[in-house]
Amino acid sequence: MRTLHGPTDHVVVVGAGLAGLSAALHLLGAGRRVTLVERAGQPGGRAGRGDLGGYRIDTGPTVLTMPHLVEEAFAAVGARMADHLRLTELHPAYRARFADGSRLDVHTRPAPMEEEIRRFASDREAAGYRRLRTWLEKLYALQMRRFIDTNFDSPLALFTPDLARLAALGGLGRMDAQVGRFIADERLRRVFTFQALYAGVPPARALAAYAVIAHMDTMAGVHFPHGGMHALPRALAEAATAAGAEIHYHHTVEALERAGERITAVRTDHARIPCDAVVLTPDLPTAYRLLGRAPRRVVPLRHSPSAVVLHAGTDRTWPGLGHHTLSFGHAWHTTFDELTRLGRPMSDPSLLISRPTATDPSLAPPGRHLHYVLAPCPNTDLGPGTREWTALAPAYRDHLLRVLEQRGLDGLGAAVEAEALVTPVDWTAQGHAAGSPFSAAHTFAQTGPFRPRNLVRGTANAVLAGCGTTPGVGIPTVLISGKLAAARVTGLPGGPARPRRAAAATTGGTR
Repeated sequence: MRTLHGPTDHVVVVGAGLAGLSAALHLLGAGRRVTLVERAGQPGGRAGRGDLGGYRIDTGPTVLTMPHLVEEAFAAVGARMADHLRLTELHPAYRARFADGSRLDVHTRPAPMEEEIRRFASDREAAGYRRLRTWLEKLYALQMRRFIDTNFDSPLALFTPDLARLAALGGLGRMDAQVGRFIADERLRRVFTFQALYAGVPPARALAAYAVIAHMDTMAGVHFPHGGMHALPRALAEAATAAGAEIHYHHTVEALERAGERITAVRTDHARIPCDAVVLTPDLPTAYRLLGRAPRRVVPLRHSPSAVVLHAGTDRTWPGLGHHTLSFGHAWHTTFDELTRLGRPMSDPSLLISRPTATDPSLAPPGRHLHYVLAPCPNTDLGPGTREWTALAPAYRDHLLRVLEQRGLDGLGAAVEAEALVTPVDWTAQGHAAGSPFSAAHTFAQTGPFRPRNLVRGTANAVLAGCGTTPGVGIPTVLISGKLAAARVTGLPGGPARPRRAAAATTGGTR
């Protein structure tokens, strides 16, 4: 594995999102002095926090899986997750509601899920689920060790016996077809393939290797932190500070000072911070702009679909909703065509509805409820641009409410007391390329060693982290991304750590 050359004693991490915090903790654990600079007034990046008339809303992801990766970040500095963060495992992890009126509780433990599928479909489908679970567990074990939690230096590194093992498992086939080997019921296949949306590719075209996300979502356990998802970055930031990191909020990076191929200082709108190395976690276009160079690609980057998010504080809720509810329309293949090929909002939307107050009522005023509705939509490269979305947003909000009321949430519109609508206009304003919070799509040409690497030619002491680089999109992979970036600075993960030193004051200070 290639590592940075020269001194790396003081590392500046740009961005206190999950990738930056993960990188900081692993760097601190290896004895580096770490300074984080964050443009917002709080940690979290995409996993931010907003206040909506007394409703505490999570502005980013709502689903937390693979908590052992969170534990790993805390452990890097000798901390325990349990001392900083309280998690509740969700049972069921999801409720799936289908257009034909049928409903399915998605359990992550095998026995209750098998029984639920038997009730929902048949004994044959329950047996197929058992085989699917075994296949996904094998796929996950192989991929996590060799293809996800690893730094690639060259596409040639892909060609190992593990690639043959992945092919033998069917990981190089198509996701929908491989899942269909085990499950015939089309409704059930949706539950185990909708995760391709996270990768930005329709299930019929996505590599079956990405079924590993279905393993994380439907088998490895889904959790929710007390205090909302934003409690996760807050806890990581707390542990980083306790371990000696300095975090400067309200600092926007304006430039990177260079001497030849080395970055010598990070300049923000408040300070000049000398450094030995830099970890950059902003979206790739921003990181490349700061570096003054971008890698050449034969084919331009393709970005994942975007999303419209409706945050709604209400005076009531609906008993059929779980903490997470998947609301599927009649259309399925048409939906993916609209999102990834035709570039238009879903005509018959499939939606994720999260109700965080089902698990933590303190996120809303007493007797009130918080609902988060996520509707995937085309990114602005393919679909409506920011100007069109500005005009389209009010009507689309009304459309979503009508759809939800037709699907059983009667009186939703009248129950809304406070709301916020987030569209590609807002994602663009936050600096997300193509107006998408899900970054570069996981096409074959943007997967593994073909994904934008975390090292950039022409800069000797900078590393990238975040969902645009290795290994990809989602909380688990973003946490891994920070760890992999730290490994580029310090050497192999798990190698001998240098003693931690107390962090000194940043040269230049703040104004």
